Amino acid sequence: MQAGEVEAHFRHGDGGYRFARWGRPIVPVVFGVDDATLAVVKGAIEAVVALAGHRMAETDPELGANLMLFFLRDWEELLAVPGLAAMLGDVPALVARLNAQAANQYRSFRFDSGGAIKAGFAFVRMDAALAALPAETLALGQAVQMILAWGEGAFALRPALAEVRGVAVLRAPVAALIRAGYDAALPAAARDPSHALRLAARVAVQGGAG
Repeated sequence: MQAGEVEAHFRHGDGGYRFARWGRPIVPVVFGVDDATLAVVKGAIEAVVALAGHRMAETDPELGANLMLFFLRDWEELLAVPGLAAMLGDVPALVARLNAQAANQYRSFRFDSGGAIKAGFAFVRMDAALAALPAETLALGQAVQMILAWGEGAFALRPALAEVRGVAVLRAPVAALIRAGYDAALPAAARDPSHALRLAARVAVQGGAG
């Protein structure tokens, strides 16, 4: 993975480079799934957090839970979630926009004063395409999307996951990039594109190719 490709993973819609990783232990809570699927989702989060060399915890002293994942049948369900406006702002406007886009996923992050992630919110509308995926594939994809504040087009050219013998796995370059992003020698947040050069150097050392 060359520096230009690394940089593209953190380019946002306004053209700016913005990298951020979690600055505190991750405390997930999952809504809208049965117990079996809950175990799969939490297992995927634990696996990706371990890959990053980051930490999980039982509770966040400020927020309680700081990573919230909602699985929905339709976007109108968001209108009935108490306290959501405090996290997302104008919820009816958001629902209207997601319906207009026929979106099946939406993610939002909150950042601390240093720019590191302090909270993340993922909303997944289980349309026919997502419902057809194995729970393990869907869970791993969501965990990868939440471990860093990726740019909107991060996986437009090449997906984060690949299939090996019928099982979804994280592609080696993406795994290497996640590990590089959590290198203690690098800042938890960056806006200078030169940061991508430092990430690419660490990916290269890991041999993240393919």
